[in-house]
Amino acid sequence: MHKFLRAAGFSMYQTKKEIKSLLNMLMQEEKTELEFHGESEDLCQLCIEAAPELGICIVGEKKENGEIEPEYYFPYLNSSEVTSKAECSIQRHTERETFAGLLDEYKVGISLIYYMTNSLEYRIRRSRKEACSVKGARLSGFSIKGKILLPIQKTAVQIEQSKIASNTRSNLLEAAKNGDAEAIDTLTIEDIDLYSQVTRRVEKEDLYSIIDTCFMPCGIECDQYSVIGYIKAIDKKENRFTGESVYDFVIEACDLTFHVGINEKDLVGEPEVGRRFKGQIWMQGIADF
Repeated sequence: MHKFLRAAGFSMYQTKKEIKSLLNMLMQEEKTELEFHGESEDLCQLCIEAAPELGICIVGEKKENGEIEPEYYFPYLNSSEVTSKAECSIQRHTERETFAGLLDEYKVGISLIYYMTNSLEYRIRRSRKEACSVKGARLSGFSIKGKILLPIQKTAVQIEQSKIASNTRSNLLEAAKNGDAEAIDTLTIEDIDLYSQVTRRVEKEDLYSIIDTCFMPCGIECDQYSVIGYIKAIDKKENRFTGESVYDFVIEACDLTFHVGINEKDLVGEPEVGRRFKGQIWMQGIADF
C-alpha cells in the first residue's frame, strides 16, 4: 500500500485486498488516459479524480484485449503554479521506469528532489525525440501528519529586510557554486554568526519563534522533507468516493510556493491563512517541458 494514500482521502483502504478492489473500481470510473507504445510493452496511465486536481494515478500494461493490468499506482495532487524555474535534471528510479526531478534550487540551499507524476509523458517525448528540457516544475506534497503553528509577528520593514537577505543569500550560493572564494568566505562567516545568535536566543525563546520557515530533507528517502511554511491559501476538498475531507494548502517556505495535501483527520490545529503548517511531506511534481 502507498504510504500517502490516506492523504488523498483513502484512509479506509489498508490491506492489499482492499487496495486491489479499489483499483478495479477506479478503473471503471471516468478517467483521463495516456498511452505509451514501446518496443517491448504498451503502457497506459489512468488518472481518476477523487476531487478537483486530486486523485489516484494507475499505470499498467495494456493487453491485446484492451484490459489494463495495474503495475503501480500513486496518489496525486496537481498544482497550477510554477514553483521553480531552476535548472532541473531527470533521473530514473532503480526499481521501475519512473523518474525523479532534481532541482538546483538556491533558495533552499540543497538539491530539491521530487517524484515526477508525468513520467509517462517524459518517456513519450523521449521516444519521439522531442525536446525534454524542463522549463519549470509545479510542486505539491502529501503529508500524513501535520500541525498548525501560530505565525511570527513581523513589521513591514522586517518582512522587506528578510526578502532582501534571502535574495542576497541566493546570489551568494550561486556564486559559491561557481567557485567564488569570497562568496564562500562570506557564507561561512554568516553561518557562524547565525549559529551564535540561535545559541543565545534558544535559551530564552521558543524554537518555533526563532525558526520562521524551513525546508530540509527528512528520513532516508530522497523525496521526503520536513517543512514549516506559511499558509497562503486553503481549499477544503471532499473525496467523492469516501466522503473524507482533504485540505489543500498553498504553502510558502524558504521563498518557494507549493501545494500540500493532508487528510483532515491527520491535522492538529485549526488552519487559517497566515498561520504556519509544520509536517513531513512526500514531494511530487509536474515537470513542464
